Amino acid sequence: MKKLLVFASVIFLTGCMVGPKYHRPPASVPKVFRGQSPPTVPASKAESLGNQKWWQVFKDPVLDKLIRTGIAQNYNIRIAATRVMQAQDSLGITRGNQFPFVSAGAGLLTEKNPKTSKVFPAYEVNSGHLNLSVIWNLDFWGKYRRETQAAHAELLASEWGQRAVVSSVVASVASAYFQLRALDSQLVIAKRTLATRQDSLRLIRVLQKHGSRSMLDVTQAEQLVDAAAGTIPSLEREIEQQENAIRLLLGENPGPIPRGLTITKQLEPPAVPTGLPSQLLERRPDVHEAIENLIAANANIGAAKAEMFPSISLTGTGGFESYALNRFISAPSKMWNGAVDLTQPIFQAGAIRYGISLTKAQWQQMVLTYQQTVQDAFEQVSNALIGYNKDRQFTRQQRRLTQAAKQSDHLSMVLYHNGGASYLQVLTSETNYFAAELNLVQADLNERLSLVQVYQALGGGWQQ
Repeated sequence: MKKLLVFASVIFLTGCMVGPKYHRPPASVPKVFRGQSPPTVPASKAESLGNQKWWQVFKDPVLDKLIRTGIAQNYNIRIAATRVMQAQDSLGITRGNQFPFVSAGAGLLTEKNPKTSKVFPAYEVNSGHLNLSVIWNLDFWGKYRRETQAAHAELLASEWGQRAVVSSVVASVASAYFQLRALDSQLVIAKRTLATRQDSLRLIRVLQKHGSRSMLDVTQAEQLVDAAAGTIPSLEREIEQQENAIRLLLGENPGPIPRGLTITKQLEPPAVPTGLPSQLLERRPDVHEAIENLIAANANIGAAKAEMFPSISLTGTGGFESYALNRFISAPSKMWNGAVDLTQPIFQAGAIRYGISLTKAQWQQMVLTYQQTVQDAFEQVSNALIGYNKDRQFTRQQRRLTQAAKQSDHLSMVLYHNGGASYLQVLTSETNYFAAELNLVQADLNERLSLVQVYQALGGGWQQ
């Protein structure tokens, strides 16, 4: 046994690992993000928006609480956490192959047989054994170490995958909350407009009874009232459905959602620093996940190549065995045996060669997946920046349009009461103003949603 242990130590210390060393493949990285506004601070010195915690970006206490609930209870995050636990267990199983397998055994036997003939008299046998067995498949070529490398990389990939899910949930909860607050604002506008138009309709009906206005004015005023009233049930339906959608993201049953700041009072950063494009690869969890999958694929090549070389295993058993139980544990009852086995594959119909080719093809797939993930990341950042900048420009334009529509609505009503305009002009002006107000809320919403997209694209949201 001692000789076997010495031999195993020598083999273990002089062993090697076959297969390629890992090198991160090249990726095309632009010098600047397309769609980025001229920075007020050099990109190399400004901290990227993606580095900030989500509660530093979304400064609404109610939204912060909803996001915390979502991170704690969202089913997608919890499912991702179980994948991490599975990867941890898989790593433990794979790592165990590098070490000896030790087992113990013990047994007692008592047997008595009657006399069957003069040649075979009656006899009684009592025996026992106690032994310790060791089996060690030596990892001379690094097969098990390569498999452990792959399992460890898969564990890290699952952890980065979980972070990507957290980032997605943070963005989804924030976007859904902003959509809810926008619907709330539109409902407020609709109810306020309905009340104003109902007051106007009552006045016109009074004037029509006294012959100052025609029945046409009454019917046109009724159209305005019906148009405003018709939007309210639709908005109320969307609000309740949006609340249910948020509750689903929180891992809860359908129900109401608390409110915080209105959509117009949601704070926005004065500028959106992006940082250097090269830094994006170190923040995005999906890029890290692709890298770890690439490392695992590279290690699998080495494990497949190790199948071509001889496998060496040591087996040994030591203990006590005796037919006299009163002398069971004694020097004469000692027993041991040891063996060294070496097995060299000779013919497997190309299975090993195809296995190596398969792992190389999988590695090439992971390389392309990594490079595609990098390009997707830069595209998402560029699209989000373009969308945010254009949405901000549109919001400013829509705000001016809404102000002009408000003035036009006021002037048309003044002219109408003084006989300088028909009620058709009032109808047109009020319709335009109502639509402009709703569109302004939608523009504010689009601007907030674009900010969420920029934040997520820059790799933010998973930092805790």
